[in-house]
Amino acid sequence: MGILPKNEPKPTIDTPRNFFIYGRTMAGKSYLAERFPNPLFLNTDGNAKQNKAPSIQLFNKRNSDGTADKTVIEQLDEIMLALQTEKHSYETIVIDVVDDVALLIEQAVCLEAGVKALADIPYGKGYATFNGVFQGLVMELKMLPVNVIYISRVEDHVEDDGSTKEVPSLKTKYYNVVNGNCDLVIHVQKIGSRHVRSVTDKRKDYYEKNIDDSKILQILKAITGALTKEKVGN
Repeated sequence: MGILPKNEPKPTIDTPRNFFIYGRTMAGKSYLAERFPNPLFLNTDGNAKQNKAPSIQLFNKRNSDGTADKTVIEQLDEIMLALQTEKHSYETIVIDVVDDVALLIEQAVCLEAGVKALADIPYGKGYATFNGVFQGLVMELKMLPVNVIYISRVEDHVEDDGSTKEVPSLKTKYYNVVNGNCDLVIHVQKIGSRHVRSVTDKRKDYYEKNIDDSKILQILKAITGALTKEKVGN
């Protein structure tokens, strides 16, 4: 049998599986992510103990002389291998927060090269290594048969009319890598005692009748703009 698929249409996948959630501290980002089925948090900001979900703390471990003992790159490789090869019951992987993961990977590349900044590595090899690791992580996560959630903080962006708008604090070039592999971008805000969740970007229209995962559907119903209403009549 050849490797080419049959030349015939196939059913499309209409349940979103990859999400980007951003918002201010204490806005409910991790809380929303914890509502997804059987989550495993890859945590960076020390909030793991505040969640009931299982978690792994990501970090760069150094020797007493400051050299690298075990980097986050090696740690992530081990985690990805385990998720791909070991039997487990996790249905959702949460990167909390992706801003810090990017910084940890940058630090790891510098530690391994014995420099202070990526720019100190000749011929752009530092940036190339970082980009390869970061993009590889995003692609590996997307290929897993699980939901994937990236959590990011926010910064204020001043609009042309002088108003401010909350935007993800993840650097634009990294955000583009992550967002390009996500189905829904969700903005979380805390207004008074209410947590407001709304979709700011989506890969396609998602209709309730086409969502084949009841747990995901229940979550999407609570997020403004996640589901597209069916047209009635002509």
